[in-house]
Amino acid sequence: MRSLPLAAAVGLLALGGLTPAHAVAPAHTSAPAHAADTAAPAHAADTAAPAHAATPAPKRGLFLTVSGAENTWVRGVLLHCVPEPAGAHPRAAEACEALALARGDFDELPDDPRACTKEFDPVTATATGSYDGKAISWHKTYPNACALAADTGVVFRF
Repeated sequence: MRSLPLAAAVGLLALGGLTPAHAVAPAHTSAPAHAADTAAPAHAADTAAPAHAATPAPKRGLFLTVSGAENTWVRGVLLHCVPEPAGAHPRAAEACEALALARGDFDELPDDPRACTKEFDPVTATATGSYDGKAISWHKTYPNACALAADTGVVFRF
């Protein structure tokens, strides 16, 4: 099994790409020295639920990030639009509405026209996860934060 950085594993776990069972796997399995070491009381089999029943299925959603030039800073939020807008995005309902208007195509997000300076301080926006049953893997670099806001509207305002 390949190791993942903690942030990547947490992101995948939140998006449903990694389950807790995959996150921690034993290196090997060996038989116990004594059968009594692992025997459960006779009544335990009657009341025990399967291990997977206690873990709810992870929600699907989008992990949105904005990063500065050469990754000098990064911020990100998780956005869920189904069954209702949720997640850490401060304007989740508006962001989901914009995504619905664009039919999940980040290149078609409603613009928020504004005058921007020609300052060159690049920012990169990314979206990974799923939206409306479709896998999303999108990124675009803009000359500055104003150009990002003008092109993507509320979706990357966090």
